[in-house]
Amino acid sequence: MLSLPYQEFALSLSKIIPTERIITDYAKRLAFGVDASFYRLIPQIVIRVDDENELVEVMKKAKAAKLAVTFRAAGTSLSGQAQSDSVLIMLTNNWRSHQINDLGLKITLGPGVIGADANKYLLPYGRKLGPDPASINTCKIAGIAANNSSGMCCGVSQNSYHTLDSIRLVLHDGTVLDTGDMSSREYFKQSHETLLVNLAELSAQTKENKALSDLIRHKYRLKNTTGYAINSLVDFEDPIDILAHLMIGSEGTLGFISSITYNTVIEHKYRASSLVLFPNIDITCRAVSALAAEDVSAVELLDYRSLISVRDMEGLPDFIHDMSEGVAALLIETRAANQTLLEQQTVNLTTLLAQFEQRNSIEFTDDANEYSKLWAIRKQTFPAVGAVRETGTTVIIEDVAFAVEDLALGVSQLQRLFNKYNYDEAIIFGHALDGNLHFVFTQDFSSQTEIDRYEAFMNDVCQLVAVEFNGSLKAEHGTGRNMAPFIELEWGKQGYQLMEEIKTLFDPDNILNPGVIINDDEKAHLKSLKALPAANELVDKCIECGFCEPVCPSTGFSFTPRQRISSYREIQRLRKSKENPSLLAELEADFEYLGIDTCAATGLCAQRCPVGINTGNLIREFRSERNQKYETLSKTLANKFTLIEKTTRFSLASVAIAQKVLGNSVMSAASKVLTKISFNRLPRWNKNMPSMANYHPTTINPVQEFMQERSRPKVVYFPSCASRTMGPAAAAKEQKSLTDVTMRLLDKAGFEVISPDFTGQCCGMPFKSKGMFTQAEQKRQATESQLSKLSNNGQYPILFDTSPCKSMLSEGDNANSSLNIYEPVGFIEDVLAKHLTFNATDDSIMLHVTCTSRKMGLTDKMISLANRCSTQVNIPEHIYCCGFAGDKGFTTPELNANALASLKEQVPSNCSQGYSNSRTCEIGLSEHAGIDYQSIIYLVDKVTNTKETAKSIVQ
Repeated sequence: MLSLPYQEFALSLSKIIPTERIITDYAKRLAFGVDASFYRLIPQIVIRVDDENELVEVMKKAKAAKLAVTFRAAGTSLSGQAQSDSVLIMLTNNWRSHQINDLGLKITLGPGVIGADANKYLLPYGRKLGPDPASINTCKIAGIAANNSSGMCCGVSQNSYHTLDSIRLVLHDGTVLDTGDMSSREYFKQSHETLLVNLAELSAQTKENKALSDLIRHKYRLKNTTGYAINSLVDFEDPIDILAHLMIGSEGTLGFISSITYNTVIEHKYRASSLVLFPNIDITCRAVSALAAEDVSAVELLDYRSLISVRDMEGLPDFIHDMSEGVAALLIETRAANQTLLEQQTVNLTTLLAQFEQRNSIEFTDDANEYSKLWAIRKQTFPAVGAVRETGTTVIIEDVAFAVEDLALGVSQLQRLFNKYNYDEAIIFGHALDGNLHFVFTQDFSSQTEIDRYEAFMNDVCQLVAVEFNGSLKAEHGTGRNMAPFIELEWGKQGYQLMEEIKTLFDPDNILNPGVIINDDEKAHLKSLKALPAANELVDKCIECGFCEPVCPSTGFSFTPRQRISSYREIQRLRKSKENPSLLAELEADFEYLGIDTCAATGLCAQRCPVGINTGNLIREFRSERNQKYETLSKTLANKFTLIEKTTRFSLASVAIAQKVLGNSVMSAASKVLTKISFNRLPRWNKNMPSMANYHPTTINPVQEFMQERSRPKVVYFPSCASRTMGPAAAAKEQKSLTDVTMRLLDKAGFEVISPDFTGQCCGMPFKSKGMFTQAEQKRQATESQLSKLSNNGQYPILFDTSPCKSMLSEGDNANSSLNIYEPVGFIEDVLAKHLTFNATDDSIMLHVTCTSRKMGLTDKMISLANRCSTQVNIPEHIYCCGFAGDKGFTTPELNANALASLKEQVPSNCSQGYSNSRTCEIGLSEHAGIDYQSIIYLVDKVTNTKETAKSIVQ
């Protein structure tokens, strides 16, 4: 039950924000409160704001009620700066605006734009953002700027502070300032004269204080995100410019970043990399100093333990397996505007590095596949520790900076502390050119003894870095709660008091993210520590980083993979502790829908997860447990699949007749009622629902003749159960069934086809998705056995006309590797294309790459095929899994609607057709795009002719 102030606050918000975006129920507050840090606070209210006007009103009402607010973008920050036990403000998808300015020299971005997307927009201009954090595929612009995140290539000169052009922000009182708008600046000078005068005075005082100003300049030669960006007080004269740059790295404690304009940097097209092994850390760091004056874009240091943690990865150089103890490595990248310059740079670097003793030959590679393998070493160091940590412990990644000349000694002293406190698994890696080191270790917070060990270790680390080496306690991860108690240790009393004054000027009521950066509690970093209790071995390795969230179709609607895991951990903790039965019952009840029913369980999250967790596997286990009572029914369904197909075909035919008689409006309304009263057992109808398929198994070339006929290439064609039952929608322009079009295309390419009556056969996916694993495997094996015979045990290729079936038959430990199985894209590109002439249409088309195609690595191939067929291929942003998930689009259509919410607005006005390679996905895509989606086989058939070689084969 919320306390009265929060109840009144929520009520006042309901007058301006829809109640579904004002979240007060415990299950959602618990889940939405989680972030990537090792801290845990549960917000009282979560608000999802849709635009700046809403944000302004929320700020005004929070100020009036004196309720603290915290802003959250992607939740990938590591120091606890996005945690709240009061009001947590999150963003809807409406904050993803972008505008390219000056031919890419500048870019204006909304706070909800993912960093990698910004770089995608800039790529045609040969530009990119300066900041390049490791989480760039997930983290959002507001977080990048608010934490002054940097990365491997960014250094100091290209971070948000130094590449800021202008910023639009909202202050504690709801005032909006756009520093790139002269009228906004002039108005602000009048409305907030006192604030600007005080900032100008602080700036003058700081400049006059030689010891303090010298300290500021000295410390900001390194990467530094400890405290506020007080270098702005000595770098700028105009108080508005000072204010703008103070916002960078302020972690939501001074205001809200509503948009930001960056000066972009060059993205060179040509690149080469080399991994060089040195006998010890001292020689390694001397090589770093030498490289600092050369044309290198990144130099990553990996200590011996880092290399050991990843040496079993596939594709690594042989010398990684034969290392002697104490070695260290540098992963070096150089980039250039052209190939000639790149080659000259690699020659220069090779000559330079030859001056130092190495443990391997120096070889630079400009082959994308090869250097991607090298960089995979660096990217996998952090997850490598997470993957082997003991259940119940958390992974902590700390982030410090030394002067480059102190790097070798800094590394050795950190390693001494690891040994002193028995952090035997700890590894060190980092951005060597900047002296920026990350060290990763695992920590158990379940006992006071372990917390005491962590406290003593961190005290020694802070003394070492801040005092003995005058380095940065936080180089790029932000201060947060984690380092707040140590700011004064690093900056001294004068520096810290200056930061306190800044906080008071911007936030006199202390309602903006209190406890972050400025915190009087010297033990703040030891409080509200997040437990990661054992829940299920499928997900116990989850570090709650949130990298999975951008590709999850339920993001912003119900729970994401991270939130499902976090919630289930709490459920399991309550089950074991038995401390609050009523709360447990509430969480379990809410988890049924938020966690289980609205999970597509397609496993796309595993591709983004640094430790490869497929949360869908966990959800299928839950469904299996829930469906145990239907075991007899599931066996019957599996054994009577022929009857299911016939019933489905009859039902679709009957519905088509009803549609003609009743019309779309009546059908839709009646279906909605029937779905509701059947508790989602009856699928919800829409005008894009399929008609009955015209499935006619071929009688040409019975099996015996097929095996003997040698004049034409052979293929076994398996129409999926969806293709056998579901024809085109009644309103679709193309009314031929997928099976007919596929047969026509195969014949056009000169193939002999064997496709006997497969009625009753199934790949098993419908059963697997519901957790009916025995029946799924039974159907998969039966289908595999038949296909093995038909293909003469793999002699002939096997074509499935939808991607999920291919995924089901070719993945898993029990798959028959001798079978040559394809889905449409792979088969057309690898087999059919050479027998066809493509005549690309100028018609604009939409393309959806299904989640199974993505998991099978077919994204590029599918795009390539689409480009063969059309000169105008449109791939919508932010849509990875459509959320239809077999039958979810029928029974839980809100999941499909959420995943495709942005689709219709991305369809060009001149586009009337979309393509994919999964029949059920195409139903939802058609519904939410407002245009027909059909299999890409239709498109290929439309734009191809038989090649002369194929004609001669046929003749």
